Amino acid sequence: MAIWVGLTGGIGSGKSAAAQYFADLGVPRIDADAVAHALTDSDGIALPKIRQLFGDRFFDDQGVLKRDMLRKEVFASNTQKTLLESVMLPLIFSEIKKQQETFNDAPYGIVEIPLLTEKRQFMKLIQRVLTISTPLEERIVRVMKRSGLSRKAVSDIIRHQAEDRDRLLLTDDALLNDGNIKHLHDKIRRLHTFYSSIFTMQQIQEKHHG
Repeated sequence: MAIWVGLTGGIGSGKSAAAQYFADLGVPRIDADAVAHALTDSDGIALPKIRQLFGDRFFDDQGVLKRDMLRKEVFASNTQKTLLESVMLPLIFSEIKKQQETFNDAPYGIVEIPLLTEKRQFMKLIQRVLTISTPLEERIVRVMKRSGLSRKAVSDIIRHQAEDRDRLLLTDDALLNDGNIKHLHDKIRRLHTFYSSIFTMQQIQEKHHG
């Protein structure tokens, strides 16, 4: 059975770039955001419950979820946010678990979970935590450039997320993404070598004792 490393970090920290490079190295990758997107896509299993709780106004005439409208709604209200999470989090948890069961042969895999610090129940799905961090100003500029959001909008998103110091309390391994992409890749290659070695050894020991 693969060992699962939870990859986390704030918006704009470089999580997706890091996760993609692990995948390029042949490591199984599961993305919690992609799972959530699939659950709310056309015919997604979360849609009936979302419609029941939030109403028809969040859907267009073809039954497609108005994601931006729902995002604004839950961003403005903790009650609505909690309501949406009551639907989404158990489904995301179950789907990640299901996907993990298809990767039994690899020494380890990566689960990209942006809100791991805030939603501790996802710790049950992983055996190790890797946190990626980036200087705040760099994160803001990066997100503004890719999303077109204003500085204030990006700062608001960051303010609603856990701080790096809170993430580091849960962290086994910390990755500082303060250079160019080549530096990031170099650090990930070293981590990959380390993980492959310790997790392969761990699996051998478990088989021996089992």
